[in-house]
This record gives sequence, C-alpha cells and structure tokens, in this order.
Amino acid sequence: MHIKCWGSRGSIPVSGKEYLKYGGDTTCLEIRTKSDDMIIIDAGTGIRRLGNTLAKENRNAIHFLFTHAHWDHLMGFPFFKPLYFRRTKLHMHGCPFHTKFVETILSKMMAPPNFPVKYSDIKAQMHYEKACPSEFRIGSLTVTPIPISHPNGGSGYRFIEDGKSFVFLTDNELGVVHPGGRTSKDYTQFSAAADLLIHDGEYTPQEYKTFREWGHSVYTDVLDLARKAGVKKLGLFHLNQERSDHQMDEIVKKSQQYIADNQLNFECFGVASEMTFKL
Repeated sequence: MHIKCWGSRGSIPVSGKEYLKYGGDTTCLEIRTKSDDMIIIDAGTGIRRLGNTLAKENRNAIHFLFTHAHWDHLMGFPFFKPLYFRRTKLHMHGCPFHTKFVETILSKMMAPPNFPVKYSDIKAQMHYEKACPSEFRIGSLTVTPIPISHPNGGSGYRFIEDGKSFVFLTDNELGVVHPGGRTSKDYTQFSAAADLLIHDGEYTPQEYKTFREWGHSVYTDVLDLARKAGVKKLGLFHLNQERSDHQMDEIVKKSQQYIADNQLNFECFGVASEMTFKL
C-alpha cells in the first residue's frame, strides 16, 4: 500500500512563505494498491496537482472515497484534469452517505452560478457504486468505514492490505460526540494497532477552549488515542489555516516530548503535502 498526501490543510487553502514546509492545499490523499488500484480520498485543492500527475501517467481507472461534504474537501473537484478526458473511468463510492449523495453534491457544486463548466459537461465515465457497506474491497484493499464525530456527519476509514493497516480520521472531534458520531473509545478500538494513523489534530488545548464543538480535535487528545490504540505512526492532520510551519513544528516537538516522557513507542509528525508512506 502506497499512500501520498496532496493536501493536509484545514478549512481553506493558504499560501505564503510561512506555509512552505507543510503546504497550503486542503485535504486530498491517494492510495495505490498491490492490485494496481488507485483510490483518491477527498477532493480538496490538493487534487489539482494529483490530477495533473495522473494525466501525465495516462492513469484512467480511479476510485473515489469522501469523508464528508464540507467545502474544503470538495472544492478541488472541478479542477481535477482527468474529469475532462473520455478515457477516464471514475468509480464514485457512496461513502459516507446514500447512493445519490456524490452525484447530487458534486452536480450542485458545479451548477451555475458557482462554476462556468456544467457537471453534465464532464467527459469522464462516472460509475456510482452502491451505498457504503460496513466493509468492502477495492482489489487487494479491504476498506472499513466508521462514522466521524463532526457537524453534518461523515466517514473515517481503515484500509488493510497484506496485514498492514492505515486509519484515516480527519474532521473528527474526540472531545464531543456529534449526532451520528462515535465515542473516543470507539475510535481507539477502530485504530487499534494501526501501522499508520492520520488523525485531525487542528487545535492546541488553549485554542480548543474557544472552538469546542466545531468538529475538530485538540492534538493532545489525539496523542492519548494513539497511546491507547497502540499505533506505530501518528500523523497530525487538518492543519489550522493560521498555523505557520514554525508553529506546527512546535506542536510536533511537544508531541514528541510527550512520547519520550511517557516512554511510548510510536512516531509522531505533522502531515505535510507531498509526504509519502509505504506499508
């Protein structure tokens, strides 16, 4: 399983010299599997660069999964170059909502006056898969969804291939159970012994006093989850739009100190655009 991050920023894309290390694009990840399947998670602004790469590779068959329908996770979709090639075959999975969710939300997003190109003008072949089951397979990859604790709902995922597991839980608030969400204990069990956990860690403890119930986690809660779950690597994700590289480095430094002070055995880092993992 090969994983690459094309965007880890939360809420809105940012630019400037203070964001060069971690990047300014919003959520988009790719997974390439042993069976040579391509999976894209979310269509934040990072998907533009991914699309350019796939076009150069002449990569045509692509599976899409979404975590939820908030704007920062969809806004890059109209700029995904393979949409406009007839040779492209997109398998749009229904997670996290009903079967028509993907088609409905994406068509609304490209409807006038929001965007000059109509959804009906997309040339790619769009295949809408059935509503999200409790577990399904994409080639050699097993995918298990879990509801996230976030306003308006959504899904996190556990991906397993050849005994290696990757858990992705962005926009997930561990301190509050939103309607349809699960408890921190549930997410701990879901993440148990993961080789890689990437989890929303947008806030510091001080910030969280102001932004509690906004749908994002304080990074110290994420560290506690990783400790209890016994994960091997933890990536802090959904970086705050105001968080400079220096400030993110300080959070990572404090996280690593927490790990050292408690004699824990997992790695912690901030997830940056262009970062890759092989499991």
